[in-house]
Amino acid sequence: MSEQSFIAGGHRHGGHFAERLVHGLQQALEHSLDAEAISRQRGLLQGLDPRCKLLALLSLMISGILASQLVTLLLLFGLAVLLALLSQVSLRRLYRQAWLSVLLFSGVIAVPALFLVPGEVLFRLPLLHWGISQQGLRSAAFLLGRAETSASFALLLMLTTPWMHVLKAMRSLGVPVLLVALLGMTHRYIFVLLQTASQMFEARRSRMLAPPSGRLARQVVAASSGVLLGKAFQLSSEVHLAMVSRGYRGDIYLLHSFHTRRRDWCALLPALCVPLLILWKHA
Repeated sequence: MSEQSFIAGGHRHGGHFAERLVHGLQQALEHSLDAEAISRQRGLLQGLDPRCKLLALLSLMISGILASQLVTLLLLFGLAVLLALLSQVSLRRLYRQAWLSVLLFSGVIAVPALFLVPGEVLFRLPLLHWGISQQGLRSAAFLLGRAETSASFALLLMLTTPWMHVLKAMRSLGVPVLLVALLGMTHRYIFVLLQTASQMFEARRSRMLAPPSGRLARQVVAASSGVLLGKAFQLSSEVHLAMVSRGYRGDIYLLHSFHTRRRDWCALLPALCVPLLILWKHA
């Protein structure tokens, strides 16, 4: 039986659990490769020094948190969209990786505020007669706006900067070496875990003539999960010992050296002024 017919058979059975899991693992790896490709493109953010870029985007994220007017949040969100377009980052990617997930997660918290925050009632739901207040609508809008704006700037940093450059920039700015080492090893082991899991489920799938039933598929996933964790732990320990034996102590060393140019300062200084202006305006 060919791989195409196997996948088609899984779809005819309403979506095979293990198939969907393997597909999700492969998508996660593809997203990582796409992010690396975007970071190598010619764009506005890609051409900035990682240290200045980190400080500038962090300053804009703080500005979104400090903003007390919806107009300010809208302008910051528009700035994030503009930076994405100038950096060859598609809005579809921002929607799929940031906007949609943040909307679903923050919406669970924001929706109750529509009815629980007291204030002037704008309208009521037809059947439930729950009143939506103006203050509740404003609180929900601020929560969603701040979350979406901050997530957009954070994703732009990840998409336009290689991860090792982010770590080196953090270390250059005085972030403790322990935190940088934890972030670096966690990022590395996540993809080791994803790759190992994908290979395990792909090998098991190639030995099956037909998709198993839902109960058997869940048993396969549960049994494979324990083996996967054991293999990943053993491999991570071996990799860590190998790195330590070669002199790794948490510092990031790259062949590429950071150089600050005039355009880096032109991008950093206005970004640092934004939160100061917000604080001064509402002081």
